[in-house]
Amino acid sequence: MKNKVIISDEQTKVKIPTGLRLLVRRSCTAVLVSENFEGSAEVSVTFVDDERIQELNKEFRNIDSSTDVLSFPLGENGVYDENPETGAKMLGDIVISMEHAVAQAKLYEHTLQREVAFLTVHSMLHLLGYDHVNGGLERVRMREKEEEVLVKLGLHRTSSYYLGEDEEG
Repeated sequence: MKNKVIISDEQTKVKIPTGLRLLVRRSCTAVLVSENFEGSAEVSVTFVDDERIQELNKEFRNIDSSTDVLSFPLGENGVYDENPETGAKMLGDIVISMEHAVAQAKLYEHTLQREVAFLTVHSMLHLLGYDHVNGGLERVRMREKEEEVLVKLGLHRTSSYYLGEDEEG
């Protein structure tokens, strides 16, 4: 299984810490492994500022406010287009507001790394068809899956996360 995570930084408000791109890649892969995803996958992750995510939220969801993360799934019901060059299933796009991520990390008293990993995992589950809009059991199931993946990544709810020097990317 060869997964491709294309990461773009289209904002200047928050300096991207060393190792964060690697953590985003690991988060995407961990969700795919956890969900027993078959074959190769391709996903795009873009870091933006609050102003840009507000524009996207208004344009695509008709909600005129900034948010922490937006997911743009390309597949439906487990069916995805494939990249003709690689055969990888194209899952879609994840857009993360780094300003929101910093604020939420402070609010929840954990690291920026854990917050970005959480937002990535959350969004990956959306790209794979999970939804929490209706609340109830689906929301609980999605939250359990998020925590399960974060624990596998070593990002427990109560601990801070440190990337060893050999893991910096």
